[in-house]
Amino acid sequence: MKHLLLAAATVVAASGAHAMDAAAAKALASKSACMACHAVDRKLVGPSYKDVAAKHKGEADAQAKVAARIKSGGSGMYGPVPMPAQPNLKDDELKLLAAWILAGAPDK
Repeated sequence: MKHLLLAAATVVAASGAHAMDAAAAKALASKSACMACHAVDRKLVGPSYKDVAAKHKGEADAQAKVAARIKSGGSGMYGPVPMPAQPNLKDDELKLLAAWILAGAPDK
């Protein structure tokens, strides 16, 4: 019975991870100038969001890693061009952007 409840909780948690407001995430990415350097499916100055999602696929802490990277900025993971930090984004905004990026930056 415990295994069944654990499995059900895992399914609910996983479906919640995909329940995001893609339109709000895309608007936030545009407002925060993320789209000036990133595109959904092709490299611009920085990697495509699909490349970021693929790089972190299967990592249990991917959302936290990506959110932290957005907040602190940095360089070296995808090349020498530095990504500027976004220290003014709130934690819920960072989580939304990270979840959206890791989902492949869907429109819906």
